[in-house]
Amino acid sequence: MKREAGGEFYTSGEFARKANVTIRTIRFYDKQGILKPSRVSDSGYRLYTDEDFGRLQKILSLKYLGFSLEEIMAMTINDDAEDIVYSLELQKDLIRKKIRHLEMMERTLDDTFQIVKSSGVIDWNRILNLIHITNMEHAIIDQYKTAVNLNVRIELHNRFSHNPVSWFSWLASRIPVKEGAKFLEVGCGNGELWRHAGRDRACHGDWRPDMEIHVTDISSGMVEDAARLLEGLDLGKLVFETEDCQSLTYEDDYFDGVIANHVLFYVKNISQALKEICRVMKQEGVFYCSTYGREHMREITLLVQEFDSRIILSEVALYELFGLENGQAMLERHFQSVEKVMYDDYLLVDEAEPLLDYILSCHGNQSEILSQRQLEFKEFLQKKIREKGGIRITKMAGVFICKGKLKNSLTVTQRNPL
Repeated sequence: MKREAGGEFYTSGEFARKANVTIRTIRFYDKQGILKPSRVSDSGYRLYTDEDFGRLQKILSLKYLGFSLEEIMAMTINDDAEDIVYSLELQKDLIRKKIRHLEMMERTLDDTFQIVKSSGVIDWNRILNLIHITNMEHAIIDQYKTAVNLNVRIELHNRFSHNPVSWFSWLASRIPVKEGAKFLEVGCGNGELWRHAGRDRACHGDWRPDMEIHVTDISSGMVEDAARLLEGLDLGKLVFETEDCQSLTYEDDYFDGVIANHVLFYVKNISQALKEICRVMKQEGVFYCSTYGREHMREITLLVQEFDSRIILSEVALYELFGLENGQAMLERHFQSVEKVMYDDYLLVDEAEPLLDYILSCHGNQSEILSQRQLEFKEFLQKKIREKGGIRITKMAGVFICKGKLKNSLTVTQRNPL
């Protein structure tokens, strides 16, 4: 330890030994600007104090907890307890996500093992699709723990749609009601469908307050948001539950109608979900299943890729998994009658901010790529809007109305076999 005017100092080597780290580590933190020496002697020695040692201990602790260098720099500059607590909460959430990712990898390995074992051959296309679907499934759950991102997407349609009848009102009008009817919605999102259904039907005097509606989603955060949205509305008996449509907990032949609004393309095993839906639905019940077509919102994809060709808004083309082009054939394996009804609409967006918010709410890699270029991308969108007077965006959505469930569609785990 050296004594100089102003107090006692450690050289870089002494400081490293005191902290039980290498001198290379000390030099690295110096170079990165995270831990500069308190002073540099006339002979060029970097000198550190006990106060610097306390800061180094903080840096090493945060590094062990998994924070990045940029995060550590911000947290060591500001010692505010509230900010530190907030950062620790964010890091806990990141760790939980990493744990889920490892669990997902383990399950994908198990599924891949079963594919190879059962078929005796390695089908890499099938394995790759399995990995994409599993990744997307977890991304959706993480992104839609609450309705924040979904609300952003809904708001764009509410503000800029050409059709004066909203999607939710249009879909609700296709669902007839009767005394004592029991409905199940799988993948309820924020509950918007039932808010529109109750409001519209009440206006026309044909709403049935004796109905029983089970509002469900695989995300408990979504269910909580739906419960808040529908709180206080006179919609009959509302039941909010966290459910996986691939393994429903309801008894057989219970519901008069089941609704899956833009949901099935997110489901890992669509056939299993349809079997479960058939199981819990009455023979005379109706399944309302909406989805998109391949042209839906295609101008947004073209816009982001014109700006940066690396941007992918979704790892998987959802319409290829279950869309307007292939959905009917999939449903006809489970129902006697499948009718496709199209919704006529398009968007004309003349503001950049809502469009930017929509793009950032997608579940692709856009947030990562645009993180440092959001202002530039917003200016790009504004220029496009000025040039064209607005951006016209195709909407290609519709609903399949399915009746007469087929007996061979029922799951082998029926509670009350036919």
